[in-house]
Amino acid sequence: MAAPAPCTEFTGLRRAAAGARPGRRGGNELCLAPFHRGAPRQQQRRRGVKTVAAISEDLPRLAAPGKKGGAAEGGGRPEKVLMRAALTVRRKQKEDLKEVMAGHLDALWDMVGRSVALELISTKIHPRTKKPLQSGKASIKDWCQKRGVKGEHVVYTAEFMVDSDFGEPGAITVANRHHREFFLESIVVEGGLPYGPVHFACNSWVQSTRELPTKRVFFSNKPYLPSETPPGLRELRDKELKDLRGDGTGVRKLSDRIYDYATYNDLGNPDRGKEFIRPILGGKKIPYPRRCRTGRPPTDTNMLAESRVEKPHRIYVPRDEAFEELKQGAFSAGRLRAVLHTLIPSMIATISAETHSFQGFHHVDNLYKEGLRLKLGLQEHLFQKIPLVQKIQESSEGMLRYDTPSILSKDKFAWLRDDEFARQSVAGINPVNIARLTVFPPVSNLDPAIYGSPESSITEADIACHLNGLTVQQAMDEAKLFTLDYHDVYLPFLDRINAIEGRKAYATRTILFLTQAGTLKPIAIELSLPPSQPGGPRPSKVLTPPSDATTNWLWMLAKAHVSSNDAGVHQLVNHWLRTHAIMEPFILAAHRRMSAMHPIFKLLHPHMRYTLEINALARQSLISADGVIESCFTPGPVSGEISATYYRNHWRFDLEGLPSDLVRRHAIHCPSITTLRCLILQITNLCSIMVTDIFILLRGVAVEDASQPHGIRLLIEDYPYANDGLLLWSAIRNWVESYVQLYYPDAGAVQCDDELQGWYHETVHVGHADVRDAPWWPALSTPAALASILTTLIWLASAQHAALNFGQYPLGGYVPNRPPLMRRLLPDPARDAAEYAAFMADPHRFFLNAMPGVLEATKFMAVVDTLSTHSPDEEYLGEGRDEPWTGDAAAVAAHAMFAADVRRAEETIERRNADHGRKNRCGAGVLPYELLAPSSPPGVTCRGVPNSISI
Repeated sequence: MAAPAPCTEFTGLRRAAAGARPGRRGGNELCLAPFHRGAPRQQQRRRGVKTVAAISEDLPRLAAPGKKGGAAEGGGRPEKVLMRAALTVRRKQKEDLKEVMAGHLDALWDMVGRSVALELISTKIHPRTKKPLQSGKASIKDWCQKRGVKGEHVVYTAEFMVDSDFGEPGAITVANRHHREFFLESIVVEGGLPYGPVHFACNSWVQSTRELPTKRVFFSNKPYLPSETPPGLRELRDKELKDLRGDGTGVRKLSDRIYDYATYNDLGNPDRGKEFIRPILGGKKIPYPRRCRTGRPPTDTNMLAESRVEKPHRIYVPRDEAFEELKQGAFSAGRLRAVLHTLIPSMIATISAETHSFQGFHHVDNLYKEGLRLKLGLQEHLFQKIPLVQKIQESSEGMLRYDTPSILSKDKFAWLRDDEFARQSVAGINPVNIARLTVFPPVSNLDPAIYGSPESSITEADIACHLNGLTVQQAMDEAKLFTLDYHDVYLPFLDRINAIEGRKAYATRTILFLTQAGTLKPIAIELSLPPSQPGGPRPSKVLTPPSDATTNWLWMLAKAHVSSNDAGVHQLVNHWLRTHAIMEPFILAAHRRMSAMHPIFKLLHPHMRYTLEINALARQSLISADGVIESCFTPGPVSGEISATYYRNHWRFDLEGLPSDLVRRHAIHCPSITTLRCLILQITNLCSIMVTDIFILLRGVAVEDASQPHGIRLLIEDYPYANDGLLLWSAIRNWVESYVQLYYPDAGAVQCDDELQGWYHETVHVGHADVRDAPWWPALSTPAALASILTTLIWLASAQHAALNFGQYPLGGYVPNRPPLMRRLLPDPARDAAEYAAFMADPHRFFLNAMPGVLEATKFMAVVDTLSTHSPDEEYLGEGRDEPWTGDAAAVAAHAMFAADVRRAEETIERRNADHGRKNRCGAGVLPYELLAPSSPPGVTCRGVPNSISI
């Protein structure tokens, strides 16, 4: 037998050498090579390199006997051309016995003709029938033979015989007549037509015809606006979108690919009891974004509440939105860690009547040194009585020990310092709530008839000595005063929160002063409780930096309560609502209204990966009644209402882009004419828009300045989140603008794009139906408006989410630094003399008893450890795409420029972190700010910007 012909490499594919005889093994031998040959080795190890298969273009052209030119020259029937398709299928690396048996059965089924069938569809239509030209069915020939082939990727082939005037293949249908689904990565079609290889980037599960009787359709990677769709693809384009939308009825099966909307009516479980009832989020009563519809039947006790699917059962998302195997493995490992980390303290809590508070700071440290067994001080006989615990302890010792959070890596005692407490407001987990103070004393926007006087209890006398000789007005005029204001967020809910056993909270306000060194320092903290009667005086404490031992411990407790408020707002509002929940309607509408051929869908596709799945998992176990968020964070069962209140009163899509958010102007109602007069005097130099009952509230950490590179000037010059965020924002904006210009030369092109307009209209009017009439929605009418909307979406899905997510364990895993909840109010001799005496006698023990207990702390730590982890298959901002995602060379070139911009941004971030003049990110014991550094290896790294909300 002749040796196989050598292969030469061509555009990342290996072609059979010229001169090899067709029809012989070796002459048309299928060869594979990584499409991205230049991918870094570290990246290849991390998630494996997808391969794109191709077949030599030297395929036979079969002309009719005696005719050289076929129909074109001789007037007879068109000549026939042989074309071949190479399908790259990704196999599962781990299969259970059932899957192995199904694989063998499919191989046997393939031998008797129940194979995978394909059909090419041309971009042309038949001149007589006006129907798309089709190739006729062809079956994969080598499925059975390659059953035993090793490797993650297997390439199968099929052959088509088409007329020479078939035209360019624009779509291919796949019918899987086997018993189980398979994951189809890509298809490459080559042959005797003059179009060269045609690529189909599939990346989709192909269901058995038993599950999905209709054929799957995949379009080539060439982008087409709806008006430019080739005639042969128009009907298919419309039908595919119709199938993805479904009819809005029925219970969804896990194998379905239907995208639809529902309210958040599945967070509670009224069948378990009234304590598990939660309000429906979404609708006129409680506005909220929509989530993916599953169609499950209602609960037995409430027809409006959807029945739940509890772990370990899977909750529906469209099949292609589910985690891939590598991601699922990493996520499952993280969940196992969470279970093991919380199992032992949970069991001990049920055996012992003790609360298991930390007995000393060294007990907290032991979480990272000896692990759970030693840290709890458990006696050996306890483990002998609980064999399961003993088995887990013996077999999983490493898993039961927590990694040391980064916050402790440089300075174990940094969390005690005021400057570190303030630094975390601009370089921590939640750097988006700090605002410029423009009104003093601060004023509430709550109804004074219910919540009492709107003015804060903080006076100028409280803070005058901390202003470096400035008056309060001078400090505000010079942009030296800033605030973390969680008063209005929490006050309406405090009675319900404080009624929960083991949970106590205040509504907090903190004032910070910007020093000459560019750092911040807290100078006043106000702790408020609701009035005992509507409109009555509001109990309030004002604390300032300590001057003795007693006030030092009280100040530490006050800072802990502020951090607890901040943790709740971060998780429920900034992280969950403003990234996860807000993006879901945009993603649903994109799949429902924009074809995979649409250039804007191709742009958004990497930024939608895994988001529906992670949101579904969050509904199942994180934001649900008695879920992790309610169990571990201050708001508890009112968590959903706090999130929805922000959405109703404050969320605005037009202010979610980074520059707009930093400048943010927001109109709110003034509580009284008297206060309005006061406000007019104090903020007329800031705002020119005044009416009789509102004023403009500023986030105000930046001002518009056309002379600056990003069009704004930061008032806190060393603001790591904003400094680095603006680099990535500009890179994203430039990329999007250049991409949009390729397809939309003028406003008419935007306005006439039915799919694009349908996507945006449905997102606003269905996905965000409760705020659809708000005047602030941008009009999608020009290329600039389109680029602005897309830039905001990509920013939220990538950099904004990364900044709010991946520091949760590195910066918050040490609970005393950032307690997610508090169990005690500040000691007050007038309220409880005995408690105050206990505080005076042992403030160290009182402080630890006010922190979360061992059970709450370890459960919280295990979960945020999982949430802070990058999976091995993470796809990062600016990375090269692993498959030919578009056939538009100009778009590929524009993306290469974007990748270069992202690399330059990362280099700039590295230089900033080494700049000793930037004291908020460089100094003795100061952590560098890397949450917006784009690249990262797998694991908990406190850096890396994935393309999408994938965890």
